[in-house]
Amino acid sequence: MTGTLVLAGTPIGDVADAPPRLAAELEGADIVAAEDTRRLRRLTQALGVHTRGRVVSYFEGNEAARTPELVEALAGGARVLLVTDAGMPSVSDPGYRLVAAAVEKDIKVTAVPGPSAVLTALALSGLPVDRFCFEGFLPRKAGERLGRLREVQGERRTLVYFEAPHRLDDTLAAMAEVFGEGRRAAVCRELTKTYEEVKRGGLGELAAWAAEGVRGEITVVVEGAPESGPQELGSEELVRRVQVREEAGERRKEAIAAVAAEAGLPKREVFDAVVAAKNAARPA
Repeated sequence: MTGTLVLAGTPIGDVADAPPRLAAELEGADIVAAEDTRRLRRLTQALGVHTRGRVVSYFEGNEAARTPELVEALAGGARVLLVTDAGMPSVSDPGYRLVAAAVEKDIKVTAVPGPSAVLTALALSGLPVDRFCFEGFLPRKAGERLGRLREVQGERRTLVYFEAPHRLDDTLAAMAEVFGEGRRAAVCRELTKTYEEVKRGGLGELAAWAAEGVRGEITVVVEGAPESGPQELGSEELVRRVQVREEAGERRKEAIAAVAAEAGLPKREVFDAVVAAKNAARPA
């Protein structure tokens, strides 16, 4: 008989959040594949358990080479437990490659459900959670990051991202540029830990806040595109809305920023529409 691959969720902060089954699986597994064996040792000490099986590392740098070895062990009847540093394996962490290989060999795959930064951040964000999509980490290069954000510019579902603290200000600024400075969002920091913080506001406001420096593990939740999204507002309507605000006493710069936020568009796009309309109105 073939063995079983067990994906186990681990605490994202507070070790008391460890699922009850985790201790039993750690003690009973023939092989424990861990993203970081040192963190695994600290986790087992905190839980007061001992791993009786073989412990091997399984991280981004060696998962391609180690996957065949683990699949062979599974085919031979072993119970293999896969754990990552925090949260659920294969969700922006190592695991997908092993799961896919096990499924291809018709090996049983099961899970020990546990804490999730994605679901925890969604629940705390104060934004709609009936429909959402997880986008993981954005590209590090500015151009690629903007391109990825533009792909979901009109997405109506709530968006969830992971981000490193030293890139958070650039990411939020890029989101404000693409989605609009007024688009609501929540930055969830150090979830379930001592210094847990959820900062809510418009993307422009949050980008300014993050520019001062932010530490810790970060999950960003962004409101989906409004019903009157960019695909429903043509250039003429954008110009009209700017004119209405100007006639009410707003400066053009502020009017453009406000209309861009309402439409979920970059300010530059609204500015270009206003300039084009102004040029078209000039006599030949």
